[in-house]
Amino acid sequence: MSTALPSSSLGRVVRGTGPGLLLAHGAGGGIDANYGPILDTLAAHHTVVGPDYPGTGRTPRAEAPLSLDGLADELVATAVEEGVETFAIAGYSLGSAVAIRAATRHPDRVTALVLTAGFAHPNPRFLLAARMWRDLLCANDLERLARFVSLIGLSAPALDAVSQDDLDAAIKTTAATIPPGTLEHLDLAINRVDVRADLTALTVPALVISTTLDQLVTPHHHRQLGNGIPGARYAEIPTGHLPFIEQPEQWAALILDFLRDSRT
Repeated sequence: MSTALPSSSLGRVVRGTGPGLLLAHGAGGGIDANYGPILDTLAAHHTVVGPDYPGTGRTPRAEAPLSLDGLADELVATAVEEGVETFAIAGYSLGSAVAIRAATRHPDRVTALVLTAGFAHPNPRFLLAARMWRDLLCANDLERLARFVSLIGLSAPALDAVSQDDLDAAIKTTAATIPPGTLEHLDLAINRVDVRADLTALTVPALVISTTLDQLVTPHHHRQLGNGIPGARYAEIPTGHLPFIEQPEQWAALILDFLRDSRT
């Protein structure tokens, strides 16, 4: 039995034709930031609905703390408002937990899950990193925050391949473009994400994509998802936490191949 849907206040991108695909982005991200590099590829095969969480992209900042149930329901409502009644969900990072909760609350609408760089519940290592991210943001130390998220977000090979000038420029851009809703996203991730009990209730085809060089959401978390979801498939990309920067073509191919296979 599906949960009743609210009206959605989320700004959204709607692109393409074909089977429905709802996107759930990460904390401090946004649809353009997290899915922009693969959006054309996905929209060539799917009707893609990409809602921005409060305080990112096209959506005003929230006036109250975010809840996992509320965010999951609003994402589903966004797709339904756009005429997409059933859909797969691709969740990235925090968006994986949002996608899982959406599937357990709306099982009649969700047809498949693709979970990239995801976590079911923050462990102590993750909390150390997320709280440091939050504390730098609260201190308005944005350049140091940009250096921290670059250090922990990109893989060592990716950082080694960047020139110092390019890295300095990227850090300045990151510091200048931190979404205002990031603090609410981190508060949700740190304090109110626990989908461990949801995993065994999932009945849809699921693919867990492990970003094997991830230093923020480490492969420990990806394996927990893969082991906990009945019948889940597991794939790996040799990338840090930002596959859309390091390996966008490989990421898009894994998503599309799985979604095609899950419909046959």
